[in-house]
Amino acid sequence: MSLYRLNRLFNPKSGRALDVAVDHGFFGEPSFITGIEDMSAVVDTLVDANPDAIQLTLGQARHLQAKPGKAKPALVMRTDVANVYGNPLDSHIFSHHVPFAIEEAVRLDAVAVCVNLMHLPGRPEIREANIISIMALREQATRYGMPLMIEPLVMQDNAKAGGGYMVDGDTAKIVTLVRQAKELGADLIKADPTDDITDYHKVITVAGDVPVLVRGGGRVDDRTLLERTVAVLEQGAQGIVYGRNVIQHENPAGITAALMAVLHDGASVDDALALVGGGAA
Repeated sequence: MSLYRLNRLFNPKSGRALDVAVDHGFFGEPSFITGIEDMSAVVDTLVDANPDAIQLTLGQARHLQAKPGKAKPALVMRTDVANVYGNPLDSHIFSHHVPFAIEEAVRLDAVAVCVNLMHLPGRPEIREANIISIMALREQATRYGMPLMIEPLVMQDNAKAGGGYMVDGDTAKIVTLVRQAKELGADLIKADPTDDITDYHKVITVAGDVPVLVRGGGRVDDRTLLERTVAVLEQGAQGIVYGRNVIQHENPAGITAALMAVLHDGASVDDALALVGGGAA
């Protein structure tokens, strides 16, 4: 099946993509909405910065798609909601996908939809719920020609993470879950960086012909972010999905310009850092 919508996600020159994730409010965690309380203003800022795509929820996608013109970033739509990030965790943990999510994505002119595949130690029912969602979404995505991005998330043990699941960067665990995402029919894979970034080629290899976009995770300094970006691209990643490192940055336009330069123009870390400084208010 030809997924023509992906022509609006990947840059035609580099074949890579920057997707800025602003779907954090979906998960009901208060700390996640710091800096993105006013979503209309956030989307305005990002549209001006012009990444390749913005990842939004069903309820917030209109802030992007109502804007006129064809030069704006593409829409990637988040399709599932879970409550696995709280500290402390709720007594009941769940994950559900939006009913008719693929039809909604078609109506909203999305280029892809995103769904989780989570491994939570001691909570196999969450992975089961994710797999059920993926299989339901895969059937509809095939029917409508909507690319399906699966997001494998390997979490640390809740006790080790101090309440609230945190990402586990173990290479073998990430590789295993990425492989399962491919087996389940992913058109795109959004995966965490490995703790040892030089291992990332193993993730790319196991994904095979499915493009891998790398998650950004928690906030880090600009040099660390750009160095990690260069490293995963050198190992074969076809893009990045960064959220808080862009939307909580003091200069979202500057860091977006820096990331786009690395992705699409092959800029060095130092040259990209100059763009952040040069764009600062």
